[in-house]
Amino acid sequence: MHARPSRSLAYRSLVRTAVAGAALALAGCAARTPPTQVTRFHLGQPIAPGEVAVEPRDPTFADSLEFQAYANAVAAALARNGFRSAPNVAQSEIVAVVDVMHGARQGTPRGPAFSLGLGGASFGRHSGVGGGVSLPIGRRRPTEIVGTELSVQLKRRSEGTVIWEGRARTEARAGTPEAAPDAMVAKLASALFQGFPGQSGQTVTVK
Repeated sequence: MHARPSRSLAYRSLVRTAVAGAALALAGCAARTPPTQVTRFHLGQPIAPGEVAVEPRDPTFADSLEFQAYANAVAAALARNGFRSAPNVAQSEIVAVVDVMHGARQGTPRGPAFSLGLGGASFGRHSGVGGGVSLPIGRRRPTEIVGTELSVQLKRRSEGTVIWEGRARTEARAGTPEAAPDAMVAKLASALFQGFPGQSGQTVTVK
């Protein structure tokens, strides 16, 4: 005669297994990087890289630490396309005018929006957990979504003509490393100048 496993022990074991699997699934979703929407405009003519100075659209922010972090991100993205930071800002051949906007919205309730449905599992002869037991885990909480948009214009200083313009925007869940302003702008700058100068007037998704 075979001893039957304890129904309560088997039940707890199944719940632990299901919870662990759900946690791994949620972790995988959280690790996904939100995509970036990029739109660029230019005259369809080659843009020769040269010395560039990065300036804010609002001059009052020029000396702020926040803008310096954003300027460094844009300068790094430009450098990957052959541009050089001008040693003398006033005499730079090209000016990169930068504007950054932040916003927030409430997303869909999160965490977690699922339940464990247990039914049909059998443990030993003529025993088991049946009837479809549903165990909701946690409560739904509102999610705050942080959005950031980076806009950059490349101008010729001598005549003030805009030779290239682009904007990139992305979102991330508040409280995550991806939602930090510096991290978001660095990501946006990299996406904005990827494949520079890009297709004029076309919005693309960069992952």
